[in-house]
Amino acid sequence: MATDRPAIVDIHQDEVLTGEAVALDVQPLGFFMRALGVFIDMLLGAALILLFVLVTTWLIGLGAVDGAVFPILTIVVLVLVTVVIPTVVETTTHGRSLGKLAVGGRIVRTDGGAAGFRHAFIRALVGVFELWFTLGAVAALVGAFTPRSQRLGDLLAGTYSERTRTPKLPDPSLGVPPMLVEWAAVADVARLPERLSRRLAQFARSAANMEPSARARVAASLAREAAEHVSPVPSIDPETFLVAVVAVRRERELRALQLEAARADSLTAAVSAAPRGFPDR
Repeated sequence: MATDRPAIVDIHQDEVLTGEAVALDVQPLGFFMRALGVFIDMLLGAALILLFVLVTTWLIGLGAVDGAVFPILTIVVLVLVTVVIPTVVETTTHGRSLGKLAVGGRIVRTDGGAAGFRHAFIRALVGVFELWFTLGAVAALVGAFTPRSQRLGDLLAGTYSERTRTPKLPDPSLGVPPMLVEWAAVADVARLPERLSRRLAQFARSAANMEPSARARVAASLAREAAEHVSPVPSIDPETFLVAVVAVRRERELRALQLEAARADSLTAAVSAAPRGFPDR
């Protein structure tokens, strides 16, 4: 007797599993771009502190401010710049700051959701030690050895920096090569793994911009992987084979979506046309 078994979700390093068990293909911000964003934010904070020192010194020189309150004002400004302002900015902008906007990043939770006040506060509080006290040395050391370039504050808050700037996808205009039209009619590409299919599609879109030797090497490697899941395998060069596989799979997925939409429309029409209520006796 058949029994229902729970589905196994395969999560890869560049994917995020949401609360609904949906794997999202996301890209974390790179280490160097993230370091640049942190440097910009710290530079702005240092500029605010320097501005405070200059203005306060000028006011003390004029006698408008008592010199005895300078240490108290300094502590207040340091807390504002290192904790309060970063927390407020990241909370109100949903994980963004001037530095992150400059490099195209955004702080999100590890499950892909938007970060809130608690996450921003923990990151800012830990950042006092790992960013300001050590001039970013601890953050750089931890970020260099974490998969998503997470600093210590991210690990404690459960966040990471997501890349928000992605290149525009080109128009998928590749079709089945003429010499493989007959093969495409009988080819079985349904067993092709989804992750490998995305890699083939990415190669087909970017092959024209690759260096010739690297292009041939990558095409041969991908063709060997795809040949294990495609039947029959045509006697053709690797790149043409990959383009044909991508085109066939895209056309069949599109046809399946169109058929599903047509069935849904027909079902909706049938339900709408069905008589409502019970007939009079």
